[in-house]
This record gives sequence, C-alpha cells and structure tokens, in this order.
Amino acid sequence: MFAVIRTGGKQYKVTESDVIEIEKIDGAEGETVTFSDVLLASDDGAMVDAGALQVEGKIISLKKGPKITIMKHRRRKNSRRKTGHRQTYTLVEITSIKKD
Repeated sequence: MFAVIRTGGKQYKVTESDVIEIEKIDGAEGETVTFSDVLLASDDGAMVDAGALQVEGKIISLKKGPKITIMKHRRRKNSRRKTGHRQTYTLVEITSIKKD
C-alpha cells in the first residue's frame, strides 16, 4: 500500500518503512508525527478513500542541507552583496498507514 502526502508545500509518495527527507517540522528525535493531509492512496491497484487515512512517522534526525551562495551585483555601480542560505531538513521514517 502506498499513499501520497503533502507537507511543506511538496508531495511525497510513501510506503511503510520508507525514510523521507522533508522540510523542517517541529519535534525532537524519536517523536511520532502524524500526516493527515493524504491526497491519494492505493492498495494493490485499487484506490482507497484518502480522506479517511492517516500516515504516521517517527523523526529520525534533523540536519542541514548544503550551503547555497547568493551573489547580487549591479554593473558599473560598485555594488555587490553576498549572502548564503542552508535549508534545514527532517528525516522521517514512515511507520504506518492506517484509517482514522
């Protein structure tokens, strides 16, 4: 059985025991999280009512992605700006897909 969930403005296709990397959510390592925004679910090719499903997961770790450098430059004006950004991610292991 698989389900498509939405979190952090993105959609993820998950099955049980999958490990996914999503944008940072609140919680500490070892806590259980519930994704109630299930868009689609299928069980051996048959569609299941996705509105009645919940996907549960366990937070494995919190980590940061690679640093991205942003350079802004205006020609002939001696104006330069250099900034950077590191996105934070949460690793989540999907433990179960079940009905409410």
